[in-house]
Amino acid sequence: MIEVHVLASGSDGNSIAVQTDEGAFLLDAGLNGKKLMELMDKVGVDGNDLSAILISHEHADHVRGAGVLSRRLNIPVMANANTFAQMNVGEIERSPFRTMDPFYITGTMVLPLPTSHDAVEPNAFLLRHKEKKILVATDTGAITPPLEAILNDVDLVIIESNYDEHMLKTGPYPPYLKKRIACDTGHLSNVACGGALKRSMGNGRKVFLAHLSKNNNTPDIARDTVARIMGVKRINIDCLEFPGDYRSIRVL
Repeated sequence: MIEVHVLASGSDGNSIAVQTDEGAFLLDAGLNGKKLMELMDKVGVDGNDLSAILISHEHADHVRGAGVLSRRLNIPVMANANTFAQMNVGEIERSPFRTMDPFYITGTMVLPLPTSHDAVEPNAFLLRHKEKKILVATDTGAITPPLEAILNDVDLVIIESNYDEHMLKTGPYPPYLKKRIACDTGHLSNVACGGALKRSMGNGRKVFLAHLSKNNNTPDIARDTVARIMGVKRINIDCLEFPGDYRSIRVL
């Protein structure tokens, strides 16, 4: 069994705790250290069981609490060298990895995959624990070929569904920001997310929509749009529903 706890996902911060019978680790730490500890306590993850914090890219909503947690729990932060060079998290134990090179942590194989985002070298993560596979792919303006290749072959996909195209177009953001969000190195729309999932219809795969914009999307619109494009019932699509919400997903 592998359990994935979506502690936060969206404009204000992102973090996922991954827990197995052999230990636990974090994917991103985009909230302050105190809040992350509180959320881990709520979902039953002991901070002392964490082995490392893996960072997808250097933006603040993914690294805000990494330095504090690393020092408090005496665990390393893991990222690729280019991301480390752009991070400002103070003195920490650094454990670099390379994109497309797999490594193991707490009995889980981790394969960092390239995404298309306006960061120096952003990553998604493919996780494999025993026979179960999970893909965490957020902060990407397009589905890269490595992501496309494995979308069909996972038991759970946590994938970006950042914005509704109409809400972004008619919303209050200035034109330059709208263009940045909608470009291939920005974020993934509900329609693009649904299209990618439809092209790779996994048999029995669980789908969780992540990194929803609080200004250009709603949980209802995201779930309805993706479900309609995929041709599945809305109940088969999950996401966080309100500020402060979190979710635990077991993959058996």
